[in-house]
Amino acid sequence: MRYRTVLFDLDGTLLDHLPAIHRCYTHTLPQLGLPAPTREQVRQAIGGGLEHAMRRFVRAADLPRALKIYREYWDRTMLDGVELMPGADALLRTLHHRGCALAVLTNKLGTSSRVVCDYLGIASLFRGIFGAHDTPWLKPDPRLTAHALAALGASAATTCLVGDSPFDAETARKGGLHCCLVTTGTHSAEALRAAGAKQIYPDLSSLAREVFGLKLPAAAGGHRSETTGNTSTNS
Repeated sequence: MRYRTVLFDLDGTLLDHLPAIHRCYTHTLPQLGLPAPTREQVRQAIGGGLEHAMRRFVRAADLPRALKIYREYWDRTMLDGVELMPGADALLRTLHHRGCALAVLTNKLGTSSRVVCDYLGIASLFRGIFGAHDTPWLKPDPRLTAHALAALGASAATTCLVGDSPFDAETARKGGLHCCLVTTGTHSAEALRAAGAKQIYPDLSSLAREVFGLKLPAAAGGHRSETTGNTSTNS
C-alpha cells in the first residue's frame, strides 16, 4: 500500500456524535440564560475543539461556567446514541489487517475519545489516540502532528490524514501529510475545496475504494458496540 500510516479524525469522519454534542449544548446554554441552539448551529460550530466552539455561543466571561456545565453533563451522556459512520468499522479492520499503522488525531478531548473508541470496539485497532488536552496543541498546529508521528515512529511522507473539515485540510498541509476528506461531517465539498482540499469523497466506502483500493462490504447504517467499556473520564 502507498501509505504505511493513516491518521483519522473522529467526529464526522469515523463516528456520528452530533446528537450527543447537540444535546449537551441544549442542556448548557439555557442555564446561562441563552437560547438552546439548533442542531445546524452546533454542527457549524464544532471542529476546532470545545473551547473554540463554545465561544460561538457564550461571552468570554461565561466560558468557564459553560465548559463546566457542558463537561459534567457530557461525562454522563456521551455514549447515548453515538455510532460509527457507515463503512468505518470495515475500513479500519481491513487496513489494520493489512499492517497499516492507524491512529486518531482529533480535537475532541483525548479522554472522551478513548472512552468512545473503546465503547465502539475500535480502540484496539489504533496504535495511538491523540486528542485535546493530551498535549498543549490542537489541530492544525503542526507540533501536534509531529508529536503523533514521533510517537508512532511514522514518516509524514508515508502518512495520510482522513478527516472532514478545513481544520483537517490545514493540519495535513502544515504537517506535510497527504489528505483525503469526506463530506459526512460538518462541511460541504465546496467548503472543503475552498480550504484547499483536492481529494474529497462522499463517504468512507468511496474513499476506501479510490484511495486504498478496497471494496468494503455494504453497510446500511452506523454501528454501536454491544459491549460497553470504561466510561469514566475527567472532561
